[in-house]
Amino acid sequence: MAVRVNSESFDTEVLGGGTVLADFYSDSCVPCKRMSPVLAEIEEEFEGNIKLVKININFDAELAEKYEVQSVPTLIFFKDGEEKERIIGAVSRDKIADAIHNLI
Repeated sequence: MAVRVNSESFDTEVLGGGTVLADFYSDSCVPCKRMSPVLAEIEEEFEGNIKLVKININFDAELAEKYEVQSVPTLIFFKDGEEKERIIGAVSRDKIADAIHNLI
């Protein structure tokens, strides 16, 4: 299950190492809601290889600002604490899976 992350836990959960998919979203965002089951499927498929974290930009605007998130959903892929790729908008499961395959 995806971990809810805020500014206090971000460094530990995301930058602490490993491969992490950070989902920057908003509760009022319709494309974000459409992406939710896709991300759950991705998380299950890549269990043990990637950690999925969710960041609500309404509550953690400072993280959204720090990572220059201009629109939601924005998916940022981190490997060992470093941003490696970014996908903006609602996209297919295959596009997300391809990005993960390039990281693991």
